[in-house]
Amino acid sequence: MATADARPPTAAAAGGGELVLASQAAVRAAMLRAAGLSFTVRPARVDEGAIKSAMRPGDPEGRATAQALASLKARRVSALAPGAFVVGADQLLVCGTEWFDKPVDLDDARTQLRRLRGRGHTLVTAVSVARDEAELWSGLACPELTMRPFSDAFLERYLERAGDAVLACVGGYEAEGLGGQLLAEIRGDWFAVLGLPLLPLLAFLRGHGLVET
Repeated sequence: MATADARPPTAAAAGGGELVLASQAAVRAAMLRAAGLSFTVRPARVDEGAIKSAMRPGDPEGRATAQALASLKARRVSALAPGAFVVGADQLLVCGTEWFDKPVDLDDARTQLRRLRGRGHTLVTAVSVARDEAELWSGLACPELTMRPFSDAFLERYLERAGDAVLACVGGYEAEGLGGQLLAEIRGDWFAVLGLPLLPLLAFLRGHGLVET
């Protein structure tokens, strides 16, 4: 079910058209609200597992897959919101030859973090904007992160303190929160680390009257 942002629409948003976020990720909504946008949230229903399985053999870096998923989410929700600008997004964590999804439980989070420990990985972060089932624009950012070689004891304390919040994030960590203690280095777009290449998205929306110029 769609949920409305409580912020009143700005003059620019009112003039440019309705904005819809096709994602249930709270951090993406928080970024758009912090940027002064008014929008509704309408999560897309997509079989991500099937698409990843089909595309992975020909897309080891995950870039085409993340972009395809973001586009599909935007286009699918745009079919339900005629005339609206719909933002879809997707993020894959790629480490070597492995792709990581959101952990299914704390044991899975523990396993993922042990695999990532002391290694570098890429957060392949895609965004798409669609209107009336047609993609108008897309963007991709691939920040690179390195996890420090933390101890098993630290990992257990982290999982205990973070709790079920780790299940909402690919790789089992939130870089903006307690998960920042797992990291040694971040290179690239910070907003993309959080799940949305915000600055190029704002530039596109600005060009269509949804953000003040």
